[in-house]
Amino acid sequence: MSWAIWITGPPGSGKTTLTMAVARALAAGGVPVKVLELDAIRKILTPKPTYRDEEREIVYRALVTMAMLLTEAGVPVLIDATGHRRAWRELARERIPCFAEAQLACPLEVCHEREQARRLGYAPRGVYARAGAPGARVPGVDVPYEDSLHAELRLDTHIRNPWTQVQEVLHLARRLVRQAALRRHRVERRIICESASG
Repeated sequence: MSWAIWITGPPGSGKTTLTMAVARALAAGGVPVKVLELDAIRKILTPKPTYRDEEREIVYRALVTMAMLLTEAGVPVLIDATGHRRAWRELARERIPCFAEAQLACPLEVCHEREQARRLGYAPRGVYARAGAPGARVPGVDVPYEDSLHAELRLDTHIRNPWTQVQEVLHLARRLVRQAALRRHRVERRIICESASG
């Protein structure tokens, strides 16, 4: 049993940059972590995405299931995904016992500027350029981005120092490591007690 942190926020808020920095810091400290980057997963699940509600529901449920299975196998997970519907993040909270959200906040104009300057290998450029067009489904513009009601961490990425942001997520990860270890200990004790009584 392990833990998962969902780093959520509008497109361009800095999710991937922060996620990768946290993953590198964890690995350097001897904690290998699996990053689930939705843009990479979507290329497999929906090679020609429509971003319709039904399709997004399938993709996000698959994402949550992957994270759940990895944590059950003892693999720590960082989820890098917008997840603009609160219900998807709450689903992860329900299914993953040691789970937390890091909510990224950033003004839309800053998100737009960052999204235009993305490097290759990151999420595709031109997300905000499609906003407002007929049938467009851009989170935060065409469809609401629903902020977390009880995120364990909130980071204003346009004003916070990047190093500080990484340290705060690492602190959250350390809390989850302790929580997961306690849960494992309780499960092991219960198994021992049940074996002894049987």
